[in-house]
Amino acid sequence: MAHVVVIGAGLGGVPAAFELRKLLGKEHRVTLIGERPYFEFTPSNPWVAVGWRTTEQTRVAMQDPLERKGVDWIVGRVEHIDAEKSRLALEGGRELQYDQLVIATGPRLAFEEVPGLGPDGFTQSVCSQDHSALAWQRYQEFLQNPGPVIVGAAPGASCFGPAYETAMIIDADLRKRKLRDKVPMTYVTSEPYIGHMGLGGVGDSKGLMESELRERHIKWITNAKITAVAANEMTVQELDDAGAPKKEHKLPFSYSAVIPAFKGVDAVAGVPGLCNPRGFVLIDKHQRSPKYPNIYSVGVCVAIPPVEATPVATGAPKTGYMIESMVSAAAANIAAAIGGGQGTAQATWNAICIADFGDTGAAFVALPQIPPRNLTWSRKGKWVHLAKIAFEKYFLRKVRTGSLTPVYETYVLKALGIMSLKGGNH
Repeated sequence: MAHVVVIGAGLGGVPAAFELRKLLGKEHRVTLIGERPYFEFTPSNPWVAVGWRTTEQTRVAMQDPLERKGVDWIVGRVEHIDAEKSRLALEGGRELQYDQLVIATGPRLAFEEVPGLGPDGFTQSVCSQDHSALAWQRYQEFLQNPGPVIVGAAPGASCFGPAYETAMIIDADLRKRKLRDKVPMTYVTSEPYIGHMGLGGVGDSKGLMESELRERHIKWITNAKITAVAANEMTVQELDDAGAPKKEHKLPFSYSAVIPAFKGVDAVAGVPGLCNPRGFVLIDKHQRSPKYPNIYSVGVCVAIPPVEATPVATGAPKTGYMIESMVSAAAANIAAAIGGGQGTAQATWNAICIADFGDTGAAFVALPQIPPRNLTWSRKGKWVHLAKIAFEKYFLRKVRTGSLTPVYETYVLKALGIMSLKGGNH
């Protein structure tokens, strides 16, 4: 009997556990470890931050779905990974032995890299449900005395979609409340241009996103290096295309939400030879650690080099479709290894993103993620907003029933009509 352990109960870990349980015989054991008793649908967080959703509406208690599918469930934090002995140390002193390990922890939010950044400082975050719920509390206070708003992404950030979503959703919410005229808005980003998104742009994403910001009267600063945040003021160093300082901005704000840079979680980053200097897991083309052949990794915690060098550091995003592809490859290769074979499955690192703008939205497709591409496609419309609402319900229902994979293939691709676009760039 083999014991497969998955660390992390998020967008990568939960489908990995379900997929492994489906592929492996009943004689094998699958265990999922998560720090909370529920799954959080992270893409809904910008809605939570303005009160359009509650945390209860966008989470699923995991005990029953996992039990029904025969997956063991442990709520707790992994404190240490002994990769040489294939053993985990959990909080409280418990130890767990594994034959195969899947690391799907997601990132550690590196707020400390910018003084004053984050919920413990002076900006808000939509990177977790807890942070988004706190952002909603702070937003309600802001509504009583509205003023300037700054939304954006810090140096080294790799998750730009939620930053754009947060800016647009705040704009839409303020217009609904008849308060938008009282709130100057600025989008501050480490991207070299609007619509870069860590992908080097997708089609005419630059024109599309610049037009959207202009229509909403949102100013922007690109090549922006946030250097410090104080109460009601953000210091931003704007660089030129060569990376030299161009201008320093002292931006006042009454409310701010900023995506931080990511790092690997401590327990993972501390394993010798497992990670790069930022703590992201090094993997081969089969999602497997080159140093530890019984360790696999999927999701945001995987090491992927930036698409291109930029004046201010930007990382490559890991979208839901890409994460799901990693999950499928890792699960297939683990099943092959347990069966005595050699796994050959590889993920298709394509970027597919549905970004909600509150009353409209934009969809982006990059196949593959890193240029040159076989297909680039972007579209804007209210249908994207509606598609994301429907996808949230679809995804959470799949989690509740333990039938999560392959959700992006069956839903997102059909929603976007990608199958009709195989002929080339659009």
